[in-house]
Amino acid sequence: MSSNQISFEDFWKVDMRVGRVIEAAEFPEARLPAYRLQIDFGPELGIKESSAQITKLYRPEGLVGRQVVAVVNFPPKQIGPMLSEVLVLGVELDDGRVPLLTVDREVPVGSRIS
Repeated sequence: MSSNQISFEDFWKVDMRVGRVIEAAEFPEARLPAYRLQIDFGPELGIKESSAQITKLYRPEGLVGRQVVAVVNFPPKQIGPMLSEVLVLGVELDDGRVPLLTVDREVPVGSRIS
Protein backbone atom coordinates (compact mmCIF):
# COMPACT_ATOMS: atom_id res chain seq x y z
CA MET A 1 0.00 0.00 0.00
CA SER A 2 1.50 3.38 -1.00
CA SER A 3 1.79 6.19 1.54
CA ASN A 4 -1.32 8.00 0.22
CA GLN A 5 -3.58 4.94 0.35
CA ILE A 6 -5.82 4.11 3.27
CA SER A 7 -7.42 0.84 4.22
CA PHE A 8 -11.14 0.14 4.00
CA GLU A 9 -11.12 0.01 7.81
CA ASP A 10 -9.78 3.59 7.87
CA PHE A 11 -12.43 4.71 5.36
CA TRP A 12 -15.24 3.27 7.49
CA LYS A 13 -14.03 5.38 10.43
CA VAL A 14 -15.05 8.51 8.52
CA ASP A 15 -18.73 9.12 9.30
CA MET A 16 -20.25 11.02 6.37
CA ARG A 17 -23.93 11.87 6.57
CA VAL A 18 -26.58 13.75 4.63
CA GLY A 19 -28.01 16.77 6.37
CA ARG A 20 -30.38 19.58 5.46
CA VAL A 21 -29.32 23.21 5.78
CA ILE A 22 -31.92 24.89 7.98
CA GLU A 23 -30.14 28.22 8.42
CA ALA A 24 -27.38 30.01 6.51
CA ALA A 25 -25.88 33.42 7.21
CA GLU A 26 -22.87 35.55 6.38
CA PHE A 27 -19.92 34.87 8.70
CA PRO A 28 -17.94 38.14 8.74
CA GLU A 29 -15.75 37.01 11.66
CA ALA A 30 -14.16 34.23 9.57
CA ARG A 31 -10.66 34.91 8.19
CA LEU A 32 -11.75 33.91 4.66
CA PRO A 33 -15.22 34.58 3.18
CA ALA A 34 -17.58 31.95 4.60
CA TYR A 35 -21.12 31.20 5.67
CA ARG A 36 -22.26 29.99 9.05
CA LEU A 37 -24.58 27.00 8.55
CA GLN A 38 -27.01 25.18 10.82
CA ILE A 39 -27.56 21.66 9.46
CA ASP A 40 -30.18 19.13 10.57
CA PHE A 41 -28.86 15.55 10.64
CA GLY A 42 -32.03 14.00 12.03
CA PRO A 43 -32.93 12.58 15.43
CA GLU A 44 -29.70 10.62 16.00
CA LEU A 45 -27.27 13.53 15.54
CA GLY A 46 -29.50 16.59 15.74
CA ILE A 47 -28.60 20.05 14.50
CA LYS A 48 -24.92 20.83 13.98
CA GLU A 49 -23.14 24.06 13.11
CA SER A 50 -20.50 24.50 10.43
CA SER A 51 -18.50 27.19 8.67
CA ALA A 52 -18.27 26.75 4.90
CA GLN A 53 -16.14 28.70 2.41
CA ILE A 54 -18.70 28.46 -0.39
CA THR A 55 -19.49 32.14 -0.95
CA LYS A 56 -18.35 32.25 -4.60
CA LEU A 57 -21.11 29.90 -5.81
CA TYR A 58 -23.90 30.16 -3.24
CA ARG A 59 -26.01 32.75 -1.43
CA PRO A 60 -27.39 32.03 2.05
CA GLU A 61 -31.02 32.03 0.89
CA GLY A 62 -30.20 29.42 -1.79
CA LEU A 63 -28.63 27.08 0.77
CA VAL A 64 -31.62 26.79 3.10
CA GLY A 65 -33.44 23.53 2.38
CA ARG A 66 -30.53 22.05 0.42
CA GLN A 67 -29.23 18.60 1.31
CA VAL A 68 -25.47 18.47 1.86
CA VAL A 69 -22.88 15.81 2.69
CA ALA A 70 -20.69 16.33 5.75
CA VAL A 71 -18.16 14.51 7.90
CA VAL A 72 -19.78 14.39 11.33
CA ASN A 73 -17.13 12.69 13.47
CA PHE A 74 -14.19 15.10 13.32
CA PRO A 75 -13.49 16.92 16.58
CA PRO A 76 -15.09 20.38 16.70
CA LYS A 77 -12.87 23.20 15.39
CA GLN A 78 -12.87 26.77 16.66
CA ILE A 79 -13.36 29.19 13.77
CA GLY A 80 -13.48 32.74 15.05
CA PRO A 81 -16.27 32.98 17.60
CA MET A 82 -17.98 29.72 16.56
CA LEU A 83 -17.28 26.04 17.10
CA SER A 84 -17.62 24.22 13.77
CA GLU A 85 -18.99 20.75 14.55
CA VAL A 86 -19.04 19.16 11.08
CA LEU A 87 -17.11 19.48 7.83
CA VAL A 88 -19.35 20.16 4.84
CA LEU A 89 -17.85 18.51 1.74
CA GLY A 90 -17.26 20.21 -1.58
CA VAL A 91 -14.87 20.22 -4.51
CA GLU A 92 -12.19 22.91 -4.42
CA LEU A 93 -11.68 24.21 -7.96
CA ASP A 94 -8.57 26.06 -9.18
CA ASP A 95 -10.38 29.41 -9.19
CA GLY A 96 -11.47 29.07 -5.54
CA ARG A 97 -15.08 28.10 -6.22
CA VAL A 98 -16.38 25.18 -4.14
CA PRO A 99 -19.37 23.23 -5.50
CA LEU A 100 -21.00 21.24 -2.69
CA LEU A 101 -21.19 17.46 -2.67
CA THR A 102 -24.80 16.38 -2.52
CA VAL A 103 -27.08 13.49 -3.37
CA ASP A 104 -29.02 13.24 -6.63
CA ARG A 105 -32.27 12.26 -4.89
CA GLU A 106 -33.97 13.36 -1.70
CA VAL A 107 -32.91 11.05 1.13
CA PRO A 108 -33.69 11.00 4.87
CA VAL A 109 -31.50 13.40 6.84
CA GLY A 110 -28.89 11.53 8.84
CA SER A 111 -28.41 8.90 6.12
CA ARG A 112 -24.86 7.57 6.14
CA ILE A 113 -22.71 7.75 3.02
CA SER A 114 -21.33 4.35 2.08
